[in-house]
Order: sequence, then structure tokens, then C-alpha cells
Amino acid sequence: MAERRNATDEVAAAPVERAAIVGCGVIGAAWAARMRLSGVDVTVFDPAPNAEDVLAAVFANAREAWDELGLLREDTIGSLTMADSIEAAVVDAQLVQESVPERLDLKQSTLAAISAAAPTDVLIGSSTSGLKCTDMARDMADPSRLVVAHPFNPVYLLPLVEIVGGEATSDDAVQQAMGVYRFLGMKPLKIRKEIDAHVADRLLEAIWRECLWLVKDGIATTEEIDDAIRYGFGLRFAQMGIFETYRIAGGEGGFGHFMRQFGPALEWPWTKLMDVPEMTDAFADELEAQSDDQSGAYELRELERIRDKNLTSMMLALEANEWGAGNVVAEQRDRG
Repeated sequence: MAERRNATDEVAAAPVERAAIVGCGVIGAAWAARMRLSGVDVTVFDPAPNAEDVLAAVFANAREAWDELGLLREDTIGSLTMADSIEAAVVDAQLVQESVPERLDLKQSTLAAISAAAPTDVLIGSSTSGLKCTDMARDMADPSRLVVAHPFNPVYLLPLVEIVGGEATSDDAVQQAMGVYRFLGMKPLKIRKEIDAHVADRLLEAIWRECLWLVKDGIATTEEIDDAIRYGFGLRFAQMGIFETYRIAGGEGGFGHFMRQFGPALEWPWTKLMDVPEMTDAFADELEAQSDDQSGAYELRELERIRDKNLTSMMLALEANEWGAGNVVAEQRDRG
């Protein structure tokens, strides 16, 4: 088998010893877990009264998952410190990860506060899933060091992080981000142009719209749609993505044959990608009821643990085959 390497091989991992996280909901808490398990001391600011409970619960799941992967090193786990302000959290950080809720005004004010208080050479990453770096940086004293660093849930397991610079972001900051997030055991993907929702979420949005229509029109339930994904193309896409999968579908003729054979079908009126079903209370209730029927027997943390066990098993299989996300795990294991 030909060895399959990461596209980021030319970017050296850049070690980080101290990081700050501002906002520790699901994403921020998972960032804290990944960083601590990578040996980074983490300081967190979040005014929510249950912030420490969320951090503890997410870290427990992350620790178990890393143990499953064989990456857990008890003697190198980074410390966790709670701060009572943004200023106290970022004062001596080498990396600041902003993970507050997805509101532009909140992102702008938070990033402005971070920029004013953090050391001048600190990289600042935003976990935003859809906002543009340029828009968020509007009120920052120094926007040159801000990048979008958009991860995927669970952040402590899934290696992808989309790196996007804004109009004022320096090339050095983008390169620094590529190395820093690689050090955290991730696959940093540099997005070529700034765009709303970046790349991966734009793909997910298209699928999500179609899924909503299939439920709205009574074609399938939430469980049936999930079955179509997890028993079918989801398995293929998890290890090869879409273009490489369709290259194989072209047979001996390759991708060119596939496009010539199936390309005309793209003009058929199958999808409703530019139209969204109205999210009425009744439709929201229908979706909720179907989801409860599908998964209501599981508590949230139990469902997370099931998800994590499935993901670790798949990642270990990919590592054994020197393929896809498995290569990121192997690189992290080799680094020790």
C-alpha cells in the first residue's frame, strides 16, 4: 500500500505551553480538553455558573476517548485554571481561543477585549462556524493576529480545524496557526478565500436543508435519514471524502467518466438547496418528537460516549491502514 501522508507535512508543529479559552460551552470545553490532553496548561474564562461542571464532564469523556486511542499520558496532562475576567485569562497565554456564542456583536466586543489584554505576539483563534474573520476583527487593536480556527464537535477527537485569515490577518499569523493546531494533534486546513461558513459547514448546510425537506414532506423520519447516512455514504465519506469516492465510482474510466455519465443528472430538479422549509412551531415540535423517538432513551453524556467510542474505533482502523484521519493520530502518537 502506498503511504498516505498529511497535506500539512511541510508545516512543522509549533509547541504551546499555555493557552487561554474565552467561552466554555460545548466547543470551548472540548478545546480545553484537547489542549490539556496535549500537555498545555489552560486558563478559562466563562461567567456561566455551571462552567466548571461542563469542563469536568467534557474532560472526563475526552480522557476516556484518548485512552481508547492509546494517546492518554497521565503524567503530561495540562493544568486547568478558572479566571474571573478575560484580562486575567489571557495575560500570559501563548494562544487564545475565543469560543463565545455565534453573535457578531458579542464576537467583536470579546475579541476587542482579548486584543487589548493579551501579549502583543499572541495568536488569537476564533471558533466561529460561520462568521468572517474580517467582520469579527473590526474593533481589535491589532487584527493582524486573528484567524478563524473552526473545529468540529467533538473537538477533542475530530482533527479538522479550518484556518481562515481576514483582510488584516498577517501571513505569519496564518502560518503560526497551522503549526500550533498541528501541535494539538489536528489537521489544519487553510481556506483559500474568506467566505461565510467557510467550507465544511457550507457542505453540511446543503445536506441539512435537504434533510429538513425530507422530513417536512413526509418522505422520511429523522431516524430513517440518519440510517441512510450511517449505513451508506457516511461510511465512505468518513474515510475518502466525496471526490475520491466518486473517482472510484467512475470505474476504469476514472473521474472523467463519472462526470460525463452522471454530470447531466445535476440539472434534474431533485434538491431544494436554495429553499428552506418554514421553521414553524409545529414543524419544530415534529422534529423534536421524532428525535426523541430515535434517541430519547439515552442521556446526553451516554450518547456522547457512544459517539466517541465509534469514532475512536474508526480512527484506529484508519491509522492501521495509514489513511485519512488515522494519519493524524499516528503523527500525534509518534510525537509522544
